This record gives sequence, structure tokens and C-alpha cells, in this order.
Amino acid sequence: MTREAESAKGRPATLWDRTRLLASREILDTALRLFTEQGYDETTIAQIAREAGVSQRTLFRYFGTKEDLLGGGQERFGQVLTGTISGLPADVGVWEALRAGVAAVLALHNSREEALERFRLLHNTASLRAGWLEKRLRFQEELLPLVEARMDAATDGAGGKARAVIGTAFACLDAASVTWVDHDGTGDIMELYDECLAAVRG
Repeated sequence: MTREAESAKGRPATLWDRTRLLASREILDTALRLFTEQGYDETTIAQIAREAGVSQRTLFRYFGTKEDLLGGGQERFGQVLTGTISGLPADVGVWEALRAGVAAVLALHNSREEALERFRLLHNTASLRAGWLEKRLRFQEELLPLVEARMDAATDGAGGKARAVIGTAFACLDAASVTWVDHDGTGDIMELYDECLAAVRG
């Protein structure tokens, strides 16, 4: 059973929980299809609601913004990233911890095809790209204490070094995803991430 299909307390999902999950999944699938067919900016909330068979009011109960419809809420990206890294043993190195966080975030996608379409929209839509960059800066600040804890906090300029490490990891994820989209999803995105990171650290 997926994490989404469980209650907040970890108990098996109720019928209401499962119904809500199916409804949100239908809305997301409809939104992604329309965004792919006609463009993110050209697709309206009213159109998504109509084709998903729900009212706009119902749609906004599931998703707060149009941007959330691209991937169920980018806030979850940050939650999974920080949660994964903070849950790793203290002796896991900083680069390995960040890689585990990136892999956990990528695993949120239901399929390879879904991931490809979302990355394609993100990189080819100026408004989405701008919003992602703004959120990314906040995610990086949230990661800062976790990364500093895995580095030598007593070293002068530890904060700057931690920011550089985090920025490098995000830059490698961007480079890997752009390359993956450019090659129409050929290859493994984590292998591309590793190659980008090796190039920077080499």
C-alpha cells in the first residue's frame, strides 16, 4: 500500500481516504494531459475541472494552486527531501545523503512517462521554471542545517561550504533532468545525475 493510501497515523486508509486519493489522481492525470496537449499557460482551471468531472470548488479543495496540479504540490518535494536526509544515519556522507534525497523525490512519480512529461513542462514553461527556482532557494535553506550537521561545523565558513554543496546537488539535478528531457527520456536520470556530479567533483 502506498503512503498516500494510508492515514496520517499510519493506519490502513478508510474508504473516504481511498475515494479522495482516486479523485485527486484523476484531477492530476487530467491536468497533466491537458498541460501536455495544449500548454500549461493555455490550460485553465475551469477546463481541468470540467474534464475531470468536478467543480472548480472541489478542485481547489484538493489543490491550492494551478502549479500544484503539475505534480501534486512541490511542497511535498521539500518534505520528502528533508525527511529522507534527516532519517539517514549520522555516518552517511553528505553527498550520499543528498543523492538519497534526490532519488526519493524522483520516486514520487507514478511512472517514467509521467516524470518525463512533468520535467518537460517544467523546463519549457517560463512561469513554472521561475516558480521552481524560487521554491528551490527555500528548499536549499531548509536543507542547510541537515547538511551542516554532516560536515565539519567547526570549520570557518561551514555555512558557505554547505550552501555550495547543496547548490551543486540541485544544479546537477537540473542538468540531469534537462539532458534526460532532451534525449526524450532515454537512460536513467539518476545515472545522469551521478555523471553530472562526477564532472563537477572530478
